[in-house]
Amino acid sequence: MPVGVTLLLVLAVLIYFGLLQRVVDRMHMSDKTALIFIGAMIVGTFLPNIPLGRGLSINIGGGLVPIALVVYLIVTADSAEEKVRSISAAALAGLAVYAGGRLLPAEPETTYLDPLIVFSLLAGVIAYIFGRSRRGAFIAGVMGILISDIIYAFGAAGRPIGTTIGGAGVFDAAVIAGVIGVALCEFVGETREKLQGGTAKAEKKREEGEKNEDR
Repeated sequence: MPVGVTLLLVLAVLIYFGLLQRVVDRMHMSDKTALIFIGAMIVGTFLPNIPLGRGLSINIGGGLVPIALVVYLIVTADSAEEKVRSISAAALAGLAVYAGGRLLPAEPETTYLDPLIVFSLLAGVIAYIFGRSRRGAFIAGVMGILISDIIYAFGAAGRPIGTTIGGAGVFDAAVIAGVIGVALCEFVGETREKLQGGTAKAEKKREEGEKNEDR
C-alpha cells in the first residue's frame, strides 16, 4: 500500500476518534469535511487518470482533490494576509522542491536518503517557516509538491513518455509534506504555549512572593 494512502488512513482513524480534534479545528474544518476530503483522496488514487492532452494527465486523488482542498482552505481563510502568505509559501516551497529535483542525482540509489523523503522534508519545513499557521503550512506543503510537479509536467509535455500530475510518488510526497508542516506548527505552538505558561506562572509566584514580603 502506498505511503500516502497509509498515512491518510491513519489520519482518518485519529480524526474519527477525536484525537486530532484540536488540529482540525485550528484549520477551520469540521471532522466530517476532513474525512470527506481524505476519503476522496484515497479513492481517487485508484481511479483512472484524466487526460489533459499532449501526453499530460492528472491523477484524481493525488492532483484534483488536493488542489480542491487547498482552494477550499484558501477561500475559507480568516484574512487576506493569511491567503497571500499561504500562496506565497506554496510558491516558495514549489520552487525549492523543483530546484532540489534538478540538483539531486537522477538515480535515487546514488543518494543516502530517498528523494521522496528529501522533497517532503524540504517542502514541509519551508511550509512551516513561511506558512506560519497550521492551515498555511498544510496549504504550502501540499501545493509546494504539486507546483513542482506541475512545472516538471509542463516542461515534459509533448514527449513520447506520458506524464501524470499527482502520480503515486508525488501523492505520497504531498501528503507527507502537508503533515510535516502541520506537525511542526503543532509541536512548536504547543512548546511555546507551555513555555509561556511556565513563564507566566513563575512571574505570578514572584509577584505573590514580593507582596508577602511587603506585608
